[in-house]
Amino acid sequence: MRDLRGNLIDILKSEVKPAVGCTEPVAVALACAKAKELLGEDVVKNKILVSPNVYKNAMCVGIPGTDRLGLKIAVAMGLVGGKSENGLTLLEGLTEKQVRESEKYMDETPISISPLDTKEKVIIDVRLEGKNNTSRVIIKTKHDNFVYLQSNDLVLLDEVDGFAERAEVQTEEKKENIMDNITIQELIENVEKMEFEDIKFLLDGISMNMDMAKYGLENEIGIGVGRGIKKSIEEGLLGDGIMTEAMLLTAAASDARMGGAKLPVMSSNGSGNHGLTAILPIVAYTLKYPQSDEKVAKALAISHLITAYVKNYTGRLSAVCGCGVAASTGASAGISWLMDGNINNIYGAIENMIADLSGMICDGAKAGCALKLSSAASAAVQSAVIAKQGYSVPALNGIVGTKVEQSIQNLGKVSDKGMQITDEIILNVMNDMNKVD
Repeated sequence: MRDLRGNLIDILKSEVKPAVGCTEPVAVALACAKAKELLGEDVVKNKILVSPNVYKNAMCVGIPGTDRLGLKIAVAMGLVGGKSENGLTLLEGLTEKQVRESEKYMDETPISISPLDTKEKVIIDVRLEGKNNTSRVIIKTKHDNFVYLQSNDLVLLDEVDGFAERAEVQTEEKKENIMDNITIQELIENVEKMEFEDIKFLLDGISMNMDMAKYGLENEIGIGVGRGIKKSIEEGLLGDGIMTEAMLLTAAASDARMGGAKLPVMSSNGSGNHGLTAILPIVAYTLKYPQSDEKVAKALAISHLITAYVKNYTGRLSAVCGCGVAASTGASAGISWLMDGNINNIYGAIENMIADLSGMICDGAKAGCALKLSSAASAAVQSAVIAKQGYSVPALNGIVGTKVEQSIQNLGKVSDKGMQITDEIILNVMNDMNKVD
């Protein structure tokens, strides 16, 4: 076995971090906050360009602290009160007064937001003009990854290979990383040998995401999927088991988060909803079958890393729901490992997930995501439980290949290349219903 623990821990530290609000509008707010800081004066004119996937995901989602939805209020909040030093939790620091000022700014100030013609998944390009100064900020690839900073004619950072000279984005050759050649068995074996202190921080995600779930259960927010499941359990319409507990917690947290609750969640691979899905089904299992902190941390590490593995092939944002095809697969693998599943059981759980929810579309972040997350959590538990009993989808069944790695790569081909036209049509449909001035 190759010792890849250091590489994998670096991925965990990079990809598992707190976020307040839906990641796409928060990333736009972050870029706007940075651009305003570089401008150093009041904004007279703005122009914000974003990749189609960012545009789609941010169009209908609730923003923490306000009843407003979508990108324009996120832009306004970033410009009025955002501090870039706070990263993806910057909206948490806004006061109520600043939120009200942001709403007024949105109502009274023209805000120019347009989707770029690009196949890149994450691009945010903010250009500001004041009376005396200009600024430009570009975030690319990851939601908090600044690649270009400019104040007037002074370029402070340029890591975009000339992108700053044009509005369009050319797809860059994919850089190789550890997820390109590691096997699932290597990944699991490396996690098993990790020192607890190196991954102890993952446990913070449990308290964060459980707080969001509790908020969703205790308040009328979102569409109330979590509350509906809870009432159905109390009335005997649904059984009280691991699967329904996973559905309840994950859906309730999504209700609250998509509804704009001003609480942080632990994200996974650039998405707060991914974080909810990768963590809370595992929490549901441990509530029924308590585990040591070290074992839970390792299960969470498996979940986040399998999520990263799948996302490496499906793309960071795509036409398919990452919670349904990636984070839930991670959670299923983590649960399977907690059940003392051997490597074949973990393979089976992953194969079952790929055969199950591979076609779930992503039509942007919004209140309805709670239903998708409920389904994802349910499938994660079901796939692990069935695999534990020795039942899993056989090789060469649909897109399931001869090895689990091939199955994930096949999923990636379908999700990324195969559904590009689907992504365009989803965006067109949403645009027709949600015209942006």
